[in-house]
Amino acid sequence: MQSIRHDWQKEEILRLFALPFNDLLFEAQTAHRRHFDANEVQISTLLSIKTGGCAEDCGYCPQSAHFDTGVKASKLMCVDDVLVEAKKARDAGASRFCMGAAWRSPKDKDIEKVAEMIEGVKALGLETCATLGMLNGEQAQKLKSCGLDYYNHNLDTSKEFYGNVITTRTYQDRLDTLENVREAGMSVCCGGIVGMGESVEDRAGLLQTLANMPKHPESVPINLLVQVEGTKLKGVAPVDNLDFVRTIAVARILMPASFVRLSAGRETMSEETQALCFLAGANSIFYGEKLLTTGNPDTARDMALFGKLGLKPLDIKKAQMADAA
Repeated sequence: MQSIRHDWQKEEILRLFALPFNDLLFEAQTAHRRHFDANEVQISTLLSIKTGGCAEDCGYCPQSAHFDTGVKASKLMCVDDVLVEAKKARDAGASRFCMGAAWRSPKDKDIEKVAEMIEGVKALGLETCATLGMLNGEQAQKLKSCGLDYYNHNLDTSKEFYGNVITTRTYQDRLDTLENVREAGMSVCCGGIVGMGESVEDRAGLLQTLANMPKHPESVPINLLVQVEGTKLKGVAPVDNLDFVRTIAVARILMPASFVRLSAGRETMSEETQALCFLAGANSIFYGEKLLTTGNPDTARDMALFGKLGLKPLDIKKAQMADAA
């Protein structure tokens, strides 16, 4: 099995982006098959447990208090309501339940409430994931101790392009949170967004940062920008679908043992584009009609596409037994 690298140079990554499309997909699919069943897809469901009113100015986000997008701020959901949604997700075939809260960083009292949700979701037999903003070391340890499996904190783009998108939180702030998550012993979910006006060099820079971490993120979501009226990035020229597929393929080659998630933006993708993304090495999706505040294909539509492509949901218990063996 090919060794996993952590020393990728930008020029190498740009050469991958520049490969003929068929050659790139062949290399990505070859890397994918070394580590995964090529026809299994891990399914996650994402629930917004606290919506809107975020102090950050992320230019893509309708939940930012800096933009008038029609999203109203809400309080943190109660535990029982979250568990009802988690059970629905499990019964619909999800193996991981992700909880997102629109905070710059949670208060300690918030962590206590989220901990109850995590414990309840774990009791349903689901993997757990949360995205709550920046974490300090103690908060990360608390989340780990209550059973959180994954923490999501995206880098979004390259360090060089980052300031064009966000000014209220630095790139280093994001890296510090990821380090706190790693030190606590949780798995990392970290990726970015394509289509914010960035260059191919910026996409290469993002993937280089992820692939050269001491340990690759276990889950790498690649999002296609969903443009929302009122946000800073509304009106940015859309990215070509094949360029998006190329980003998926390069992510798979650089991080061959990570789950690469075809994430936000699927609602506007054709079945053919999504099929190319799976061929390029995507093996995880979000399942359900909404991702926080933006749309997502419904489960029946996804299962119909899976049927056409001969894909099947990952059996998390089977996968855990294989890892243990």
